[in-house]
Amino acid sequence: MPRSPSALPDSATVVVIGGGVIGTSAAFHLSEAGVDVVLVERRQLGSGSTSRAAGGVRTQFSDVLNIEIAKRSLAAFRDFTRRPGWEIDLKEVGYLFVITREQDLRAFEQSVALQREHGLDSRILTSRETCELCSLLEGDDILGGSFSPGDGHATPDGVVQGYASGARALGAHLRTGCEVLAISTSGDRITEVMTDAGPIRTNVVICAAGPWSRACGAMVGVDLPVVPLRRQILFTEPMQGLPNKLPMTIDFESSFYFHREGPGLLMGMSDPYAAPGFSVETTDDWIPDLMAVVRRRAPRIADIGIRGGWAGLYEMTPDHNAIIGEADTASRFLYATGFSGHGFLQGPAVGEILRDMVLRRPPFIDIAPLSADRFDAAALRPEYNVV
Repeated sequence: MPRSPSALPDSATVVVIGGGVIGTSAAFHLSEAGVDVVLVERRQLGSGSTSRAAGGVRTQFSDVLNIEIAKRSLAAFRDFTRRPGWEIDLKEVGYLFVITREQDLRAFEQSVALQREHGLDSRILTSRETCELCSLLEGDDILGGSFSPGDGHATPDGVVQGYASGARALGAHLRTGCEVLAISTSGDRITEVMTDAGPIRTNVVICAAGPWSRACGAMVGVDLPVVPLRRQILFTEPMQGLPNKLPMTIDFESSFYFHREGPGLLMGMSDPYAAPGFSVETTDDWIPDLMAVVRRRAPRIADIGIRGGWAGLYEMTPDHNAIIGEADTASRFLYATGFSGHGFLQGPAVGEILRDMVLRRPPFIDIAPLSADRFDAAALRPEYNVV
């Protein structure tokens, strides 16, 4: 009896585990290259970290690899309405890092010099220029800012749905509500992915499981040192007088950030007391610390009511940099995870990289330094520009 169109395929050239931006981007780029792909996601597409991201897209990094990956991704975001063909509400309003410490100013000066060497229009601003660019800012301690006008923000769910729609149109099978239980091997060769909906024969697996990647890697004896860490976001009531091109603004010392979201603002800040874990329950205990920073840095925002919020998970690594590579111990087990807060903005380029790794052709940039092996070799690549 033939299988129904909705049935889980019993085999695939590649099985992608995880239906966030990394997984759907990989599925789209592989399908575009003619590869037979099945993507499995235990809940709904984008329901992990991606749908709860702030949506920032930036090229301002201190690591050359991150700069090049971000540049490639931003170009893809700009072309998204054509390929794969989806509206993602991209707002190129710029990214503004507000700098209040001398050591940060020196570090950002070095980063901006590196970014400009790689063709970016980022620049260091004076204190006055910083406050003129974002009229909500206040503070005599502001030393300056780092600004890139081509950065901005987009809608994470739109990106996921766009890639998913494009992948399906090209023949990929994306199955939601399907949990991976085990990955079978023969020697060091992957033979099958076992799910709660049945087995899928394959020799190639891509782990794009975000905060859950460590458990995925453990199925084939690969250590992916990814730790889940909760981050919370709030949305304000409408705010009068907001400029149309308000930049995505980050007070670097505190990590407080905000950008325009309709007639109000989206804002957040890291919680230094947050313990690692998978809980995405929203709490109020971090709000007093947030509001103390808001009243000091952007006091007008403190007078606006809060209309809601949510919590999501960062997938943190020891050096706050992504883990991308192929396992040595399990043949054709590929991974892309641990983005430490910048997975959404790097998703398009990482999908290209994974496609090329599967096809055994050189990607547009050498990602060998991002392999999980760097942790064993103490060859960390710390990223300074982390929010």
